[in-house]
Amino acid sequence: MPARFATDRLRDSRQIEDWADTADVIVVGLGSAGACAALEAHRAGARVLVLEKQARGGGTSARAAGQLYLGGGTALQTACGFEDSPADMAAYMKMACGPGAPEEKIDLFVENAIEHFEWLVEQGVPFRPTFVPTTEATNPPGPDGLTYTGSEPAYPWCEHARPAPRGHNVENEGDSGVVLMKVLIDVVEREGIEIRTNVETTRLVMDEEGRVVGVGALEDSTRAAPNTSAEKWVAAKGGVILCTGGFGFNKEMLARYAPPLLQCGPVGTEAEDGLGIRLGMAAGGDAIRMDAGCVMIPFSKPRSLVRGIIVNGRGERFINEDVYQAVHGDVALKRQEGISYLILDAESYSPPLLPFPDAGKADTPEELEEQLRLPRGSLSATLERWNEGALRGVDPTFHKGAEWIAPLTRPPFRAIDLRCATFPYPFFTLGGLRTDIDGRVLTPESEILDGLFAAGRSSSGLPAQGYNSGMSLSDCTFFGRRAGRCAARAVG
Repeated sequence: MPARFATDRLRDSRQIEDWADTADVIVVGLGSAGACAALEAHRAGARVLVLEKQARGGGTSARAAGQLYLGGGTALQTACGFEDSPADMAAYMKMACGPGAPEEKIDLFVENAIEHFEWLVEQGVPFRPTFVPTTEATNPPGPDGLTYTGSEPAYPWCEHARPAPRGHNVENEGDSGVVLMKVLIDVVEREGIEIRTNVETTRLVMDEEGRVVGVGALEDSTRAAPNTSAEKWVAAKGGVILCTGGFGFNKEMLARYAPPLLQCGPVGTEAEDGLGIRLGMAAGGDAIRMDAGCVMIPFSKPRSLVRGIIVNGRGERFINEDVYQAVHGDVALKRQEGISYLILDAESYSPPLLPFPDAGKADTPEELEEQLRLPRGSLSATLERWNEGALRGVDPTFHKGAEWIAPLTRPPFRAIDLRCATFPYPFFTLGGLRTDIDGRVLTPESEILDGLFAAGRSSSGLPAQGYNSGMSLSDCTFFGRRAGRCAARAVG
């Protein structure tokens, strides 16, 4: 018997005498990945059973802003007057999702992005054919359908791919992930797919050949440790699809795989405890990029604050301020020890809409520098260099876009406190089970684990080490669909 059976998260099928139920495909988790997997498996002719740990479906997807990263010339882009090409979209994504961006997955996704948008519309997901200049102009983004959601117009990305807005925002006055999930779950229910809520999937069942053939589960009323007799066994003819999300709420996993993220604040639901990843690893699956996370510093509300400059604990600039908020977060946390300040003058300052406190206010750069306990002369020298270029309309150091360049000369000068210790940066994990383009879980030797699939944040998907708003929902829905179709084909 393979060594991978020596774990409390697995059960040998030969030890099970009484199967409580049988399905063709079992989907674990009813977020956007799980809903799309269930729909496509069902439409391919499989009998699908969805097991959801919480009292209702939706998961983290229902709490998301509700943007999907799509492009290449969708009907929404065309309606809003924008041209885009698959080549530009792929080039940008391979930069934004890297290093280690999964090029095969990106190419496949880009090739099918228009079809995927049309599929979402066919399910009833609403998109208003209007454009708003940036998602960071307001919070939440509002009902407009098309936005920029990343660093497309910023250096250096703009030099490698023609910028185009690719954030497809589900129509709603506020955060619209809840609308997306209501539509998807309504379709799942309307098509008669069985959903069981308050059910915790505890183990995978494997046969003597190492194929995943079912799960162990506990209902809420009898939930206990996995080794209790309350566990029920459900067989899966075609396979099990893990769609349980990431591990941002599991401090033990964070300490093991991504210690810097312990300084930050997880977003999503507490159900994102890494269970799906742990189940897949117990079965022999390869977990990759487990240190990766989307770490955000959402300081730019209103967007005019980008006209300030960001400095580190040495009083030096380290980035062009017009990049996407997750680029700020990643660089500040990993390269600047979580220490950064947004420096503004009277002209550029307006009260932020998020609760970042003021770290200092002074009539001169030297006084502000002293308040922040920066090295003597550092901030004043940084501002002098910035203003010299800004008066000429350029940023020779980091190449910030011209529309965000302005001298900082009018007192009082302010520093907005962007330190992680003051305001833990919001984050979610990006690492997970390694999968092929059809969601099949792979071993460290790149062998396919028969009968086991993963999608969404349980897998390592499109965003490898970098992120853009909307990429997660696109990843979840697109590759959830593919996993569902592949699992249905595996039904004997």
